[in-house]
Amino acid sequence: MIRTPLRPLARILEARARGESPAAIERENLRLRHEQMRDAARDRAEGRLLMLGVMFFAAFLVVGVRMGSLAASEPSEPRAATSGAAIVAQRADIVDRNGNILATNLATHSLYAQPPNMIEPLRVARELVAIFPDLDEEKLVRDFTGKRKFLWIKKKISPEQMQRVHDIGDPGLMFGPREMRLYPNGPLAAHVLGGSGFGREGVSSAEVVGRAGVEKAFDSWLRDPANGGAPLRLSLDLSVQAAVERVLAGGMKLMNAKGAAAVLMDVQTGEVIALVSLPDFDPNERPRPLVKGDASDSPLFNRAVQGVYELGSTFKTFTIAQALDEGIVSPATMIDTKGPLVWGRHRIRDFHNYGPQLSVTDVLVESSNIGTARIAQRIGAERQRAFLEKLGLLEPTPLEIVEAASGKPLLPQNWSEISTMTISYGHGLSASPLHLAAAYATIANGGTRVRPTILAGPVAPGDRVISESTSRAVRSMLRQVVSRGTATFADVEGYAVGGKTGTADKPKPTGGYYKDKVIGTFASIFPADDPAYVLVVSLDEPEDRTGSEPRRTAGWTAAPVAGEIIRRAAPLLGLRPEIETAAGFGVTLAAN
Repeated sequence: MIRTPLRPLARILEARARGESPAAIERENLRLRHEQMRDAARDRAEGRLLMLGVMFFAAFLVVGVRMGSLAASEPSEPRAATSGAAIVAQRADIVDRNGNILATNLATHSLYAQPPNMIEPLRVARELVAIFPDLDEEKLVRDFTGKRKFLWIKKKISPEQMQRVHDIGDPGLMFGPREMRLYPNGPLAAHVLGGSGFGREGVSSAEVVGRAGVEKAFDSWLRDPANGGAPLRLSLDLSVQAAVERVLAGGMKLMNAKGAAAVLMDVQTGEVIALVSLPDFDPNERPRPLVKGDASDSPLFNRAVQGVYELGSTFKTFTIAQALDEGIVSPATMIDTKGPLVWGRHRIRDFHNYGPQLSVTDVLVESSNIGTARIAQRIGAERQRAFLEKLGLLEPTPLEIVEAASGKPLLPQNWSEISTMTISYGHGLSASPLHLAAAYATIANGGTRVRPTILAGPVAPGDRVISESTSRAVRSMLRQVVSRGTATFADVEGYAVGGKTGTADKPKPTGGYYKDKVIGTFASIFPADDPAYVLVVSLDEPEDRTGSEPRRTAGWTAAPVAGEIIRRAAPLLGLRPEIETAAGFGVTLAAN
């Protein structure tokens, strides 16, 4: 601003010349200067007030928007900052072949404490024990009043429990978000799913990892964000699985068995439709493994996959199938069954005396150990071993659960002639019920190798093991075993069941065999003329006590249980019963 002189010389000289006072000019100029200064100060003040008003308006606008967003959001607890790699908690669902949920995720919370922030630790400990009775009040008091700055109280709590903890109202109690694994069907298919637990944990998230079964076998896949949340689809049918479990549990109780297993498999693809091992467990509350004693006593033990047993006379089917396929015998070939069959110090006997000879068909139908052993002698050890290897009976099954690798068959150290003879009727070689189901599927489907799978989807055909004509002949024999042989209690009207019983003495841990404990097994196919499914049922130490004397053979124990399973499951599988019309029944066209 250019300042005007208060006493300009030109105006002073003019004023003196006119006789005026120069002081009036100075006063006027001073007044004008003060007015200019006042106007400038007012303009500055007005600008500052305007800017302050804009700033206050912007601040109130920000606060209002933030308050609105908080009011519209879900309430959450403060989260402590964590370092290190982020924890991936999201895990894909597991569904059955029809899309029914077998395993999914549930949003929940964990409860932890920060004792330095607690106001009333004694009251908090008392009220927490009222909510969670399994907690120790004295230990909580020690932790809350000691030097600890952080401790977990509960890894998973329900919404109701969370609200009750909220009502305690102490700032030292904190909640962390959790994603827990939920198995909505409880124990159903427990040994297939396996279960899960927490891996790496933080206060704001936890890593869910598989512990067993498909949860562990597909752990990386289930946690991979690249899959876009797509579920893992299994070959199981939930409704069929439930029916098989229910009937098998009832049969196990009726037959006074220690344990039981069942495998239902598609004969063409090897897809496992149902897989049951009893006793079972709830994967939502997976029990701890046994640290001592027999592993098979634990409910975690998968008898269908991990349990390797001598499966008895069910192996006779393989011996006869090989002999037929290699042209060694025909169904009508007569076999010497006079007993006992003596080989060195060993004596092979039959359960009953079947006379001096039986046809090959009747060797299977009547379940003659002597007849089967004589057929095996004609086959020889080398060819027998090669055939069983083609059936997959000499190696662990490729089923996609982690326990499958531990189900390794037990083979004789020296595959001698006597081993060949005993293995022919199911003694001297131990395999799992799953091995047996896959081998029977191979025999029944026309002779192509079946590899069991727990995943739904297309399966490439396997190598040929036996001819289609041999498969048809064996299916006919298996049907006769049920219709007139050792497995008549497995016959189901309308479904033409075929199968073979097997009763094997149970080995002692110290060597030798029990005289009054057996493994009873029934391997079946249905319908026998054009098989769609294989069912294997195995009972551990069964005993039918309805008669005057205990009956332990598979024909009395495993066979009727399998028959009831087929009766319940076949309609669920979409199989229509074949109803035979009575003689003379028909429709006659009457002419007008």
